[in-house]
Amino acid sequence: MITVETTNRSGVAVDEQAASELARRVLEAEGVSDGELGLAFVGADEIRGLKSEHLDIDEETDVLSFPLDGRDDLPEGVPRALGDVVLCPQVTGAEWRAPLVHGLLHLLGYDHGAEMDVRERQHTT
Repeated sequence: MITVETTNRSGVAVDEQAASELARRVLEAEGVSDGELGLAFVGADEIRGLKSEHLDIDEETDVLSFPLDGRDDLPEGVPRALGDVVLCPQVTGAEWRAPLVHGLLHLLGYDHGAEMDVRERQHTT
């Protein structure tokens, strides 16, 4: 079972239940049937700070991913910690679904490129 823990510190109303459901659907379609996912909606200042701290780029962005276990083999009985996806509704606007899918695919080890583009289209259409 995939557990999604959502938080909203963005100051913008977001359908957290729909985001959790989309995350579960994408992860299951990608072959991940268990694990824990953190999903945070944050404001522009917070995501800018995270991007600066982790990527040395001082700008706002729509989504950041912080992978942990991904698809790694784990010892039996050890729960899978997929990682965290952080979204900024002030940057994404009302359309946070495509950036969420993008962030989830990064958690699973996909890099920018043709394969990731195909996967994104599969999960957002």
